[in-house]
Amino acid sequence: MYGIIDCDNCYVSCERVFRPDLEGKPVVVLSNNDGCVVARSNEAKALGIKAGMPYFKLQEQFPDRKIAVFSSNYELYAELTGRVIDIIRQEAPSYFRYSIDECFVYLEGMQDINLKEWGENLHRRIFKSVGMPVSIGIGPNKTLAKLASHFAKKHPGYRHCCMIDTDDKRIKALKLFPIEDVWGIGRRYTTRLKEYGINTAYDFAQHTIGWLHATFHNIVVERTWRELNGDDCVPNEQLAAKKSICTSRSFPGMIDDFAQLRTHVSNYAARCAEKLRQQGSVAGIVSIFLSTNPFREDLPQCWSFREQRLITPTSSTTTIVQTASALLEKIFRKGYQYKRAGVIVMGVGPKSPIQQDLFDHNAEQFQKMRRLDEVIDRINRLQGSETIVLGAQQYTSRDKDGNAAGKAQVFANAIRHDFRSPNPTTRWTDIIRLK
Repeated sequence: MYGIIDCDNCYVSCERVFRPDLEGKPVVVLSNNDGCVVARSNEAKALGIKAGMPYFKLQEQFPDRKIAVFSSNYELYAELTGRVIDIIRQEAPSYFRYSIDECFVYLEGMQDINLKEWGENLHRRIFKSVGMPVSIGIGPNKTLAKLASHFAKKHPGYRHCCMIDTDDKRIKALKLFPIEDVWGIGRRYTTRLKEYGINTAYDFAQHTIGWLHATFHNIVVERTWRELNGDDCVPNEQLAAKKSICTSRSFPGMIDDFAQLRTHVSNYAARCAEKLRQQGSVAGIVSIFLSTNPFREDLPQCWSFREQRLITPTSSTTTIVQTASALLEKIFRKGYQYKRAGVIVMGVGPKSPIQQDLFDHNAEQFQKMRRLDEVIDRINRLQGSETIVLGAQQYTSRDKDGNAAGKAQVFANAIRHDFRSPNPTTRWTDIIRLK
């Protein structure tokens, strides 16, 4: 049997952990730069707030509603969901994390345990220890477990855990489940299936394998069909290391200053290097891109891209930032208002062994940079993200004449997050103070 633990309205639930006064009230979380709604509480959904709604429209359409609004705070979300995973690790024989808010468990060797009761107890422990509500689905394969978790989330009678363990339960669940919500059936396939009169998971499961092969020629769709019919065929594989890593953002405003762009690019490059080290990899190619705002047809348009192959693959923040900055100098063009930039590292492989250049005499420097990155990563984990950064990752506020008007600040503050909540579990400056 398989189980899946899904954090209910994950981002909203994370915000509510330290704000119990928001229980029962509409809450939304915005995307980067406070652009649009990416997460909603059930109360916000009941008001008619749609995912993807721009923030300015939210203000226009609900001027008299008291809606709690938060900027995305991924540091907080990663910390709290990490605590949920720690509890799952203790309670399940084996697991793998599917996304920031979902975790699969393989319930091997638990045949003599009441799994429905086990799931209900797991929900209670997570809620008591972390404050996060979760929904748990249990089934003979991953697809049916995902399907069961939807029922656990929507129907209080399941007490946060739904189990599909008989063929009668499977058929009943399939008849009630819309085809567009089935795991593995995307928007494009949903449209085609509905053209054939398939509106529920049961309608889909009733077709023959011959019809499936003649219609779709797709292994993912076939696996989904087999699992809906009770087979277990989605591989039990861990999340593979990424072969390329991209960090990009749209700026809060338009930028035509090289120094400001370099600070953005340096931060994106540093984040790519950090992600490489987290998965134990190195990269052999660094590339960057710059683009203007395509919606501003009244302004000159430009999109530029450049890449550089490294002599020795690395995950060093210093090396990747320096390379990205050098590439920026080559593609930056005056007279353009830039809206977006990004850094991509490619040629990703394991950090050991690394084939170094025969004529490279900086082996000792290479080891020093590796140790420096390890120390910085450890301090940032303990003291909070971006406690220590490179000088290139900071910006200096300037007055109207272009002169420095204040001390350097970590660039993260240049990304708009006017409604960002504190991080009391990861930053000493945000620790909760009791009256």
